[in-house]
Amino acid sequence: MTPESLVRTLEEFLASARDAQVIEDGAVVFDFADAKYSVSGEHNKCLLHFWSAERNVVRRVLDAQIKNDVLRFLVQRLGQNKPTKIEICRQRDGRTASAKHQHRLTYARTLKIIIGRHFSEYTITDLRTSMDLERSFGPIYTRGLIKRGQSAFALIGINHEESQASVDAILSFAILWLDLCRHVQAARCVVEGVKIFVPPGGSSLVRERMACLSQAAAKWELYELNQREHSAVRVDLADRGNLATRLVQFTQPQAAYERFSSAVACIRELMPECEVVALSPAELGFRRFGLEFARARLEYEYGSLRATAQIVFGLGAAEQKLTEKNRSEFARLVQSIGEVRHPEGPRDHILWRMHPERWLESLVVRNLHPLDQQLAAGSPVYSQVPAFSASDRAMIDVLTCTRQGRLLVAELKADEDIHLPLQGLDYWARVCWHHQRGEFQKFGYFPGIELSPEPPLLLLVAPALHVHPATDTILRYVSPAIPWTLVGIDEHWREAIKPVFRKRSTPAARVA
Repeated sequence: MTPESLVRTLEEFLASARDAQVIEDGAVVFDFADAKYSVSGEHNKCLLHFWSAERNVVRRVLDAQIKNDVLRFLVQRLGQNKPTKIEICRQRDGRTASAKHQHRLTYARTLKIIIGRHFSEYTITDLRTSMDLERSFGPIYTRGLIKRGQSAFALIGINHEESQASVDAILSFAILWLDLCRHVQAARCVVEGVKIFVPPGGSSLVRERMACLSQAAAKWELYELNQREHSAVRVDLADRGNLATRLVQFTQPQAAYERFSSAVACIRELMPECEVVALSPAELGFRRFGLEFARARLEYEYGSLRATAQIVFGLGAAEQKLTEKNRSEFARLVQSIGEVRHPEGPRDHILWRMHPERWLESLVVRNLHPLDQQLAAGSPVYSQVPAFSASDRAMIDVLTCTRQGRLLVAELKADEDIHLPLQGLDYWARVCWHHQRGEFQKFGYFPGIELSPEPPLLLLVAPALHVHPATDTILRYVSPAIPWTLVGIDEHWREAIKPVFRKRSTPAARVA
């Protein structure tokens, strides 16, 4: 491959690898959650630069190959002649299929032993790890049913070798498994509820989500299972403590715009219609329909307290400082985005397909009124407030208020996602937590508006044909105290957001 083709291959792969990990000599050396990179093809060489707070490396790329969501390439370290290999995995779990299968079989055996020890009065009638795509079940979760006379419990567990993201997602599948067991066992026994088993120290987010479920609909039990000690400890769902959430001071955008006026003028000369977003008093983001391509920020000179404005550009984790040397490259990037990133753009182009949730967010923030008639045209709208302590949830959160001053939180999803309801509850619980403490106006949000003491409204938004089939089932188990609305929008939402259907919660709703 030529240096030019190598650069193109790396850029296309990395642009859509937001959660990727870089593996060298069998160890993860960079995680794109907190690392940056740049690719250059100068002087007939393809150079790949990675950096984070811990390390900084540069490699010359000699060859590259993409297979099964893994980019494998041959590299040469600077100052060394012998090539080495690097892998970039789009998915964080790089284990082989056989290793995953073995861990899951071992866990199923351990879970069976623990059930027999801690719930000896029950009989295990079903325990499986098989895939059932029709009902949205994969092999990650071990599922089962235990019975005692006419009473039964569904059970579901996950082993400690799986990712924390999979642990956090277990409740969606627990609800679906409980609902399926109730339908299958309807003529034989009463499935009272579900017992959920997670690894030690991994229960906090699951516990918070379970607090938002209907206690009349089922008995919800959560356990931390230690595979090495063959023990299980029940988690107290009432002991919620402090949520893993924080509220940052609202950034007044005007001061940031004035601070970076020259940077704004520079970029708007190339793209007058770009969105300028104040990320903090010392940083601006530049976007086109939600796709961020540049930032302006203050950087302190080495050995000095003097700060200067600096523009950096790139997509995703890619980042380069704007200099006279690469100004033409930046101009080409901006031009490409402008030509592609619009409703009538080429749908197969990577710049059109990138970050659809951000695109949807950019439209919703401009005009929320079509989604809910209670919203006033001039109401303040905030994005991703409060912030989560966990990693990016791949969802977009919007916070606003109705004409009556009642908070409304919205979860937006552009593609089908089984976790939309519970991630919406996740966000709702955090907003409610801060609201009960009167923190929003204390931190500068909703100035001059008297917020209602009522709990927030929850709005779930997704294209109508991309609402996951399991969404209705999961929503039936949500606490009746949480007022939710599911809005399916027209598939051509990039042109205009038009609701196709609405489904609302009813306080009297119960699960039969």
